[in-house]
Order: sequence, then structure tokens, then C-alpha cells
Amino acid sequence: MKELANKYYKIFKEELFESCVPFWLENGRDMVNGGILNCLDRYGKVYSTDKSVWMQGRTAWTYSYISNSFGKNEEYLDFAKSCLDFENKHCFDSDGRMFFTVTADGKPLRKRRYWFSETFYIIGSAEYYMATGDKTSLENAKSCFDFVYGMYCDPKTDPFKITPKSYAETRSMKSLGRPMIMLNVTSIMRKADPENEEKYNAIIDNLINDIRCFYKPQLKGMLEAVTQENEYLSEVSEGRIINPGHCIECAWFLLDEGIYRGDEELKKFAATVFDDAIARGWDSELGGIFYFKDAEGKPIEAYEHDMKLWWPHNEAIIASLMLYRETGEEKYRDWFEKITEYAFAHFSDRANGEWLGYLRRDGKPTEPPCKGHTYKGAFHVMRMLAKVLNIFDEASKE
Repeated sequence: MKELANKYYKIFKEELFESCVPFWLENGRDMVNGGILNCLDRYGKVYSTDKSVWMQGRTAWTYSYISNSFGKNEEYLDFAKSCLDFENKHCFDSDGRMFFTVTADGKPLRKRRYWFSETFYIIGSAEYYMATGDKTSLENAKSCFDFVYGMYCDPKTDPFKITPKSYAETRSMKSLGRPMIMLNVTSIMRKADPENEEKYNAIIDNLINDIRCFYKPQLKGMLEAVTQENEYLSEVSEGRIINPGHCIECAWFLLDEGIYRGDEELKKFAATVFDDAIARGWDSELGGIFYFKDAEGKPIEAYEHDMKLWWPHNEAIIASLMLYRETGEEKYRDWFEKITEYAFAHFSDRANGEWLGYLRRDGKPTEPPCKGHTYKGAFHVMRMLAKVLNIFDEASKE
């Protein structure tokens, strides 16, 4: 690890504090209405004033986490608080659910059936509490967590009643994203609320069991969706989809929990998930990680299936370095370096700040390129950079 740290520590630190952190502070803060304006072009100019509710919570988490990790920074925490204040004031509907997008001044635009706006509000509030000791934020996180986990366990408790886009009576599928995100959220809540550690540990037990149902050894892969009976639906495209980025992100969430528990079997499972995902997802011809793959190598309906997106590379950098530190196996060091070199060469935009979001298969950005939109903001890139620096710092202390 020392050799890797000597080679990469400065690169990651400069990328975080000289490129990414200031990009959003200088361009994304809404000084009029509060919160973050997430739709920014390559140069940091706002191209749409509509706000992603996901990004309010994610930004609050990011800047709180960086403050927690590298020394208290009031500017970062002010930004985080502005995002949480905006959410508390504008982003909750009367039924307790959160909106998906709102106008710049907080008027509702769209609401989704899934509850990821809520999960990112939870982690933002929890991390802000750990940075500041603000107990109201912790209570907000705990209350929302219980509400969301209730919906996770029994979707019928969801007060948001609209006609779903698909007909469950014809085909009912469940997605990997639900238990995967909840695993990460619950681990953050356990850290913020240690008095209830046993409660969170029991929930994580259930989530890990749910996640395992998506991994199919005969396919050497973790599916994006399975039936309600946890079966592989091979006769339709929806049932065969594998998202390598989700698998890899899930792998480091599982590995993190395995390390926390000292659970060697869980660590090995996490390594298997990563190994299978990177083997299937890496473009051996042009480099980079494909967005979607078919478990049986059949055609994929999603037109973006062979594009290269920023976030799977972020997750793969974290996962490979964690696995190298944990196992000492050189293949994980090799993956860390290969993925890092590709990502910094193709996504990083030091001249203008932050990272590009979307590349074509050949590694050229889509035109015109952007730095932020409804799904991309002050989160994945900075989480990766900060996590890598923390891993190096922890290894040096050991």
C-alpha cells in the first residue's frame, strides 16, 4: 500500500480539493434559494434551474463527510446545511414522501415510486449530525430511516398511491438497487446512532440475505432484477440484465460490512461479486467499464448499454483498492491502477474542474458534455476520491 500511496496520494488529493470540491462550491450553490443547482455544463454554467432532490441529500453527505474526514470546514458544512434546509422546507410532500425534482425555489415537479430521495436525505442528515452534533438532523435521519425501511419491508405501507408503470400482476420483479442502497444507508446510520447498533445489525443481516438472492453462480454474476421468488427470468431481456457498476458498488458495501464484522465468508463473497463484475464489464478492446451487459451475451435494449459512465469507474476504484488492502492480491492492485489510469485520462477535466459524466464506447465524451444533471452531482467522484485518501491514510497508520 505504501508504494501505491506514494504514487497516487497527491494525485487524488489534488483532484479532490483543487478540482472537484471548489467546482460545486463556486458553481452549484444556490445563493438565492439555498441548496444546490445540479445541472451544470462543462464549464460550470447552469443550463437548467430545476433541482434534483437526490442531489440535495447527496451533497449534504459529501461535504459533511469530507469535513469529517479531513478536518472541520465551516464552508463545507454551511453548504451541507443549506441543502438539508432546502429539503426540509421544500422537498417533503404531505404524505411524508419526498419529491424527485423541484423548481429552483422548491415547487414540486415530479415524484417517483422508489424512495431514493429519502435514502440520500437520510445519509446527508446523519453525516451532518456526525460533523456538527446537530441532534435535530440525527432525529430527522432516524425518523426517515424507519419510514423508508418500513416501505422496504412492506411496499403496501407506501402512502404514495399512483398507478405503477408496470403491471405487477403480470410480472413482478424486484431490483438490486433497493437492498444495496439500504445496506449503505444502514451502515451510515449505525455509525451515527451507535446506541441502536443491534437494531441496525439485524437490519443489515436481512439486507445481506436479500442481496445474495441476486447473485447467480451459474451465471457468474449478480442480476439487476429477479422475480419476487428470487428466480432468474431468462426468457426476457429485463431478467438477464447485469449492471457491472451496481455489482461493483455492492461489492464494496459488502466488503465494508465484512471488515466491520470480521466475517471472512462475507469478504470472500464480496470479492467474488467484484471479480465476476469486472471480468464481464471491462471493455478489453477499448478500456473502461460497460454500462449494461446481458447475462447470456444477447442483445440489450438499452441504447446506452455500451457507453462508459463516470460512476461505475468511481465504484471500481474504491472496490479494487479495498480488496487489495484486505487481501494483498496483486490482481486487485492491477485493477486499481488500470481503472484509475483510464478514468483520470478520460473523465477528469482539470482545466474546468470535476469529471465528465458520459463517454461513448471509444472514450470520447458525448456532445455537449456536462458535469451535472438530475443523477450526477457532488457525490460519486468526491466520495471515491475521499474514500481512497482515507484508505491510504488508514493503511499508513497501521
